[in-house]
Amino acid sequence: MPLSTLSIARAPLCAFVVMGMMWGSFAAVLPDLKTMLGVDEAQLGLLLFLTPVSAVLMMLMAPGLGAALGRFALPLATLLMAASFALPGQTASLLLFPLAMMACGAATGLTDVLMNARVATLENTHARPLMNLCYAFYSLGYAVAALTTGALRDVGTAPGVVMASVSAAALVVALFTWDRNGRIEGLARPKGKAAAALGALPLIGGAIVLVAFMTENAAESWSALHIEKTLGGSPAQGALGPAALALTMAAARLGGQALIRRISPLTLMSGGAVIASFGALIAAFATGPAMAYAGFIIMGIGASVIAPTAFSFVGQNARPEARARAVARATLLGYFGFFFGPPILGLIAGNFGLRAAFVATACGIALVLILAPLMVRKSGR
Repeated sequence: MPLSTLSIARAPLCAFVVMGMMWGSFAAVLPDLKTMLGVDEAQLGLLLFLTPVSAVLMMLMAPGLGAALGRFALPLATLLMAASFALPGQTASLLLFPLAMMACGAATGLTDVLMNARVATLENTHARPLMNLCYAFYSLGYAVAALTTGALRDVGTAPGVVMASVSAAALVVALFTWDRNGRIEGLARPKGKAAAALGALPLIGGAIVLVAFMTENAAESWSALHIEKTLGGSPAQGALGPAALALTMAAARLGGQALIRRISPLTLMSGGAVIASFGALIAAFATGPAMAYAGFIIMGIGASVIAPTAFSFVGQNARPEARARAVARATLLGYFGFFFGPPILGLIAGNFGLRAAFVATACGIALVLILAPLMVRKSGR
């Protein structure tokens, strides 16, 4: 990959890395946090409930805050996100822990909108695709932090120390999000006649992202449980599922970065949906852990390119004065994939089993085959 591409994307790319580090570490340390708090799975779910709520609320405020803070917006948001994830491991209080997680959610929501909008701006300024590259580095950050956290847990490191250590490393990476020309144009809503509606493009793009994120979240959240409970695998075999998925998605997104120059966004999103559906079905009907790994890997390859390509398409085809707001709206809608994904799939799994949950995932990701052509038609391309 040309160094010039990495140089252009450096600031938002580092924000993607930090976000991956924080959530990868959190996912890996969650069993220890559960023990520290002395709660069961249902109680832990309630303690985490306000995290996505705070993220969504901050996403609604992000365009205004980004416009007010100018070129300082992305660095400050990323630093706040890195620092906030040191908080949950510092308290076993059932009152303070949800507040700490709300801080994590709010900082994540703010950063998510700003980093996607900044990438969209850079893609149009430099006339080159960057979104798949940035999402690949998110997956790399997630995988490395999860594996590092697992190693720290193996030697008995307390969850507070683990999260503070990863947070400190992320703060260093966050410093590289500073960009002298980092102002994100088009975040502020224009006044008067210029304040026209954004149209259907970001809504359809956000729906595609929502479906893609639900698919990713299904594999991240349920793969280990599927391997251990349904297929009788060991805890070590179960833990390998999410790690394999994250590394696969990183590699696939780097491939998508190259492919987007050679094939149309519609072909890339539609092809990804077909591959992801096939992988989900393999995982659903797996007869052992090895077959499940194959399904998750295929699922990751297909799903990985859908959301970045949809974000990039929205940014490229929105009106220049509304580009950042269009990407922000698609980001907000897409985030609901993380919000609704776990409870919906949990409900299906609870009533019909994990195999049925992955069949439902395969059907869900197939919706991209309808939404992607619709988005292209709305863009006029």
